[in-house]
Amino acid sequence: MPAPYQSVYQLNITLEYTDPAISRQVLVPDTITLARLHQVIQIAMGWFNGHLHHFIHQRSFYGIADPDFGLDETKDEKKYRLYQLLKKEKDSLLYEYDFGDSWRHILTLEKIFPPADNLQLPTCLAAVGACPPEDVGGIPGFYDFLEAMADPEHLEHESYREWLGEEYDPQHCDLKAINARLAKLGGKKGGKR
Repeated sequence: MPAPYQSVYQLNITLEYTDPAISRQVLVPDTITLARLHQVIQIAMGWFNGHLHHFIHQRSFYGIADPDFGLDETKDEKKYRLYQLLKKEKDSLLYEYDFGDSWRHILTLEKIFPPADNLQLPTCLAAVGACPPEDVGGIPGFYDFLEAMADPEHLEHESYREWLGEEYDPQHCDLKAINARLAKLGGKKGGKR
């Protein structure tokens, strides 16, 4: 049974160095573990969870400790809850996904609400911009990809289309699909910590 919660956090998740910004606005319980928050971010952004990740807050790393990757100093994300790191509005932390491509997301606590009956958590309130394709090469590779995909005459247009295997609209983001996936993740309604 998930831990009850005291507050609802409205978070803004923005993928760094994107212009226009790729972002999501989500509601989560303040007691969400960082491990569960990782799953929420993966779903909300549209990632496939195929790479390592960590959270960074005040020079501490939270994630899955893995000495083979130099992550033995990493604190166990299953043991930390969001309210332990973000305490007031405008507090923030960094979430990095895929250490090769280095997708860095700034998570900012926008608002704190009291619990509400029948509020399904987590939920995504707003979504702007499509998630970059996995393994595209980080921000530089993403912008090369966008340039090639926008121009059918570009030398790499056809190879990118073949590599991706589907159409890509940088503006498309399906909020309804995101929330359907978040609902499957499971959540909670109302409660006290």
